[in-house]
Amino acid sequence: MKNDTWGRVKQQLLESVGRNNFANWIEPLELTKVDNGVAVFSVPTSFMANWVSRNFADTILTHLKAANAPASRVEFKVAAHQPQPATSEPKPAAAPVVAPVEPAELPGAPLDARFTFDNFVVGKPNELAHAAARRVAEGGPVTFNPLFLYGGVGLGKTHLMHAIAHETRTRNPELRVLYLSAEQFMYRFVQALRDRQMIDFKQIFRSVDVLMVDDVQFIAGKDSTQEEFFHTFNALVDQGKQIIISADRAPGEIKNLEDRIKSRLQCGLVVDLHPTDYELRLGILQTKAEAYRAQYSGLQFADGVLEFLAHRISTNVRVLEGALMRLFAFASLVGREITLDLTQECLADILKQSDRKVTVEEIQRKVSEHYAIRLSDMIGPKRVRSIARPRQVAMYLAKQLTSRSLPEIGRRFGGRDHTTVMHGVRRIEELKGTDSQIADDVEMLRRALEA
Repeated sequence: MKNDTWGRVKQQLLESVGRNNFANWIEPLELTKVDNGVAVFSVPTSFMANWVSRNFADTILTHLKAANAPASRVEFKVAAHQPQPATSEPKPAAAPVVAPVEPAELPGAPLDARFTFDNFVVGKPNELAHAAARRVAEGGPVTFNPLFLYGGVGLGKTHLMHAIAHETRTRNPELRVLYLSAEQFMYRFVQALRDRQMIDFKQIFRSVDVLMVDDVQFIAGKDSTQEEFFHTFNALVDQGKQIIISADRAPGEIKNLEDRIKSRLQCGLVVDLHPTDYELRLGILQTKAEAYRAQYSGLQFADGVLEFLAHRISTNVRVLEGALMRLFAFASLVGREITLDLTQECLADILKQSDRKVTVEEIQRKVSEHYAIRLSDMIGPKRVRSIARPRQVAMYLAKQLTSRSLPEIGRRFGGRDHTTVMHGVRRIEELKGTDSQIADDVEMLRRALEA
């Protein structure tokens, strides 16, 4: 069979398997011979030989026969020498050789055994995220791709990611599940570029059944890494594989992230883990306290302590859990009952930090930065919408996050009357229910100010 015949077949395969699959699995194939009805192809690695044989052999053979090639079977053999790509960079003295990656050797991050669905406390702020994560972990047809979880620090994103991985592996041990942080993805990518092992990198990341990338905001601004992430994302979606992504903010709010990636991330289910409310924080504390009581047997625990902590530490679940752990350890070491007095003594620094006061000036500065307007315009007389709406958002946040009265807030906004502040607050309250962008802006700014 002539190579121009294989060239025509490749063009047909491009249309048949899609651009991403073609670039990853068909383009690297080299037809070496057709002998006794067997078309023999040279491939760079044994991993690729196994993958192509398992997933594309029948398709390739069908197209060969349609082109009247004398082939009744196809084989894939690893090339004796893989040629190095042409480059102007000096060749390393001894470039490391990467062995084919088997399922048990996926280069992901270790999973925390504590982060399971059984240990995840569900409340109103996180019930949708929990339900979506459960649905993905059950397997079956992919209903939304990707699942994008976002929220502030310590709200449970990583816990849910680990829980999905644990549950998926338990239900379907044969699936290749890869969990890692965006920083680890970037490190692997840079390492593959340096060691000239990009084929192996692509094979690893585009052959998994479930890809989970935590804190994706860290690849923003990294052009080459974003490019590879985009192609990996598309390749897996084309194959019907599940992708789960987490970040500290919604896709559209991640600065320096390419628009095409934002668009891809928004095409699935985007779920916000809201800040915890009092009931959820109390539930988390009660769950943790039961475990600590078993560990520190005989330790006395006064009523009202958990309720006090749930009220006072409201922004971060990790801080809340760490405070409870410190409290139990301290009480055990000094041999005292856990009372409100002991709690305030032991956790004075954490409680003081939680009492940090947000100022009107800080709110004005944050809102100005978010909407890219000058601070002088916010407190000045301009009434154009591009200035007036951010001003109303800042007034609303000042009313919600500070103890200042309406007249005091008005004075800090260029000497405005308290009725103007009241109107701005009411307007933002109305828009939060009808304008999702305003609602997202207010929520994100509130988190940033309370962090």
